[in-house]
Amino acid sequence: LVAMSTTATTEQRKPRPLLALLGPGLLLAATGVGGGDLATASFVGDMLGTAVLWAALVAAFLKFVVTEGIARWQLATGDTVLEGVAHRFGRGVIGVFLLYLLLWTFFVGSAQMSANGATLHAAFPVFADARTGKIVFGIAASLGGVALVLWGGFRAFEIAMRVCIGTMFVMVIVAAIFFWPGTGAVLEGLFIPRIPRTDATAITWTVALIGGLGGTLTVLSYGYWMREVGRTGRENLAACRIDLGASYLITAIFGIAMMVVGRTIHVEGEGTGLLVSLSNQIGVVLGPVGKWIFLAGTFGTVFSSLLGVWQAVPYLFADSWRLLTTERGAPVAVDTKAWPYRGFLLVLAFVPMIGLFLSFREVQKLYTVIGAYIFPTLALALIVMNGRTAWVGAQLRNRWWTVLALAGVLVFFTWLAVANIETT
Repeated sequence: LVAMSTTATTEQRKPRPLLALLGPGLLLAATGVGGGDLATASFVGDMLGTAVLWAALVAAFLKFVVTEGIARWQLATGDTVLEGVAHRFGRGVIGVFLLYLLLWTFFVGSAQMSANGATLHAAFPVFADARTGKIVFGIAASLGGVALVLWGGFRAFEIAMRVCIGTMFVMVIVAAIFFWPGTGAVLEGLFIPRIPRTDATAITWTVALIGGLGGTLTVLSYGYWMREVGRTGRENLAACRIDLGASYLITAIFGIAMMVVGRTIHVEGEGTGLLVSLSNQIGVVLGPVGKWIFLAGTFGTVFSSLLGVWQAVPYLFADSWRLLTTERGAPVAVDTKAWPYRGFLLVLAFVPMIGLFLSFREVQKLYTVIGAYIFPTLALALIVMNGRTAWVGAQLRNRWWTVLALAGVLVFFTWLAVANIETT
């Protein structure tokens, strides 16, 4: 018995493999980087070159600050952020959030289907009209995502996401190597913040990159994936920080690489024609193999984003519905086989198909505008919730630098939300 006890203790103390630490974080990176990020980063690179590579680092840092706060709250209390808000501020806040979620869901669903449809049409141009290809392939991608989530389970979802993010990472690394502008130019762009005045919209596009890169409402999914892999308790804070650090490093690398590509390949067109134009131009420079590597990586990027949204956003609805309709109890995992989860998944996968018949550009714009409001709200909530020693304990309470960083997120994204209102 003593020998068995000693062996068990030794096994518990063994450092966990890095891949095990990067579970939920990889899912977050794969979900948060999508077709909109690819297009925006390419546009910014085309317009401003390597001068604003620093913006990808800023975007990743801001998202890290918020998501680390979400993880810290959950490790300290056992509650998700939504559970914490309901218990501390009342169910009315959850009711408002649910209305916001329904609106956001329509536009994010449409944007995800459109991006997948455009990518698949670029790879397989079997339709003479790009708009028709976007619609047919977009519907097919949505149905494929539903099937995998409903019948594959969390394990199959994890495997699919790892494959997708692997192809995405290979694509951006290969592209960055081929279009490398020089180490000096990259280092200058990363560590000397500036915005060239080469275009009247230079500031607007730089801010759009910072605001959009890395996802919006999907950061709340991290808490549910933590539960899926059994990551609970304060002792897991270091693992979550490593996990999230790797996640947002991948996000930053993606943004930097696509700006490097955009600097060399002039981006033409918009909407469904953008990916076709970009892949064709890469094919001219790198040949057919380079074009297919780009398209495979692009599909990995957009399908992983769709799949992550399809799997995770129903968590938010199901959790909100439970908090509104049942009495407070101990924290519980979302039942992915119950009707609130599965019903909302079907709504998410089918109702936004209407958006496929609308302008891709307008859908992406409205999705970005609506998504901008969640970050200032989350930052304010985390300043308050993680600032109370009685709620999270002295060990995991906000420190002054955390409050300062969250305040920066609050100010930046509030300004971004107001600017979006003025330009809509």
